[in-house]
Amino acid sequence: MNLSPVVIAIPMYFILMAIEMIALRFQKHPGYRMNDAITNINCGVISQVTGVFIKVLSIGIYTLIYQHLALFQIPSNVWTFLLLFFLYDFCYYWAHRMSHEINLFWGGHVVHHSSEEYNLSVALRQSSTQTIWTFFFYFPLALLGFDPVMLVLASGINLLYQFWIHTEVIGRMGFLEKFMNTPSHHRVHHGRNPKYIDKNHGGTFILFDKWFGTFQEEEEKPTYGITTPVKSWNPVWVNLAHYASMKEELKMIPNWSDRVKYLFYKPGWLPDYLGGYRAPKEVEPDFRKFDTLVPAAMNWYVFAQYILVLVLTGFFLFKVETFTWLPKVLVSLIIIWTTVSFSGIFEKRAWYAPQEIARIMAFAGVVFFLAQTLLPLPALGGILGVYCLVSFFWLWKNQQLKSEIHSIST
Repeated sequence: MNLSPVVIAIPMYFILMAIEMIALRFQKHPGYRMNDAITNINCGVISQVTGVFIKVLSIGIYTLIYQHLALFQIPSNVWTFLLLFFLYDFCYYWAHRMSHEINLFWGGHVVHHSSEEYNLSVALRQSSTQTIWTFFFYFPLALLGFDPVMLVLASGINLLYQFWIHTEVIGRMGFLEKFMNTPSHHRVHHGRNPKYIDKNHGGTFILFDKWFGTFQEEEEKPTYGITTPVKSWNPVWVNLAHYASMKEELKMIPNWSDRVKYLFYKPGWLPDYLGGYRAPKEVEPDFRKFDTLVPAAMNWYVFAQYILVLVLTGFFLFKVETFTWLPKVLVSLIIIWTTVSFSGIFEKRAWYAPQEIARIMAFAGVVFFLAQTLLPLPALGGILGVYCLVSFFWLWKNQQLKSEIHSIST
């Protein structure tokens, strides 16, 4: 069983989001849009699923350094864990800060900033590639002799702490603002206003920002998102959009030295002969959030299907240690396919219906493969048959979206 604090806390995430929605309703604050919230969670789902494979690399190398190069053998107890937790956040600060200041690394972090809302679901909007650019920032902890199990625990708690600060429900928090990261401090971090960009990088503590000159108090209400909005509900494209943009801009740069600079200088940098650094601009007065509207019936369809894929994802993450490589790959692919399929519905893509029919059958097949030992085969087959029939009928019945797509394409 996967005992990661982040995985264990999954039910609590959704309970807290439900509480936040109620609080926002009382505050007459819109707060959530279904397409945005589901995309946020989809990015987190893909991050956790791909992390099953990527974390083998990051934790594996950390463990090798700890076993063969550690300078000390630090015992595992409450006091050393508290020290590790503080030092982990120090390493996190620099990993996070460099993810904003190095263009290539920003490709792994921009996902988290790309939502134009600010609520608890945004905390789940995590990148699938960020670990590739940041895992080595924690190697000094292995050299010092902190046990890998302790590191995973500290990492999980640090990430859990950051969940609750993604909200507009909570205002200033008095004395805590002096040394802890709070919703107010982190709202600044998610702002695309020039004065807020690249500020407040701390995870649990705000001390490092104050010590190293990257702290900014919350003043006017931030406008959330990134300076070049991704304008898509597709979580795979959200993960790849910055890299695609980098590829196109690299083609414009003729010499290799400037290409290397482009990779490792700040996002927005170009050589002088191509216009130089493109500084963030003030938010336009007529700025509008990216949005798309689909019939209510299809929103409910996505919601119902989404509950099922979340159950599959939770089962997969809890039981992943018991899976061989083939089931890991199959389940990962069907989960990722599902998240992309939902984006096709939200974006009214012409391809959504035929591939959604194929996805439903593939989803049922994967569930049948995984659940054969949990239910009698006739019962399992009957349940999945009903699931397929109801899903197909729901798609067929929804003619409004099809007509809208047709009118858009013509």
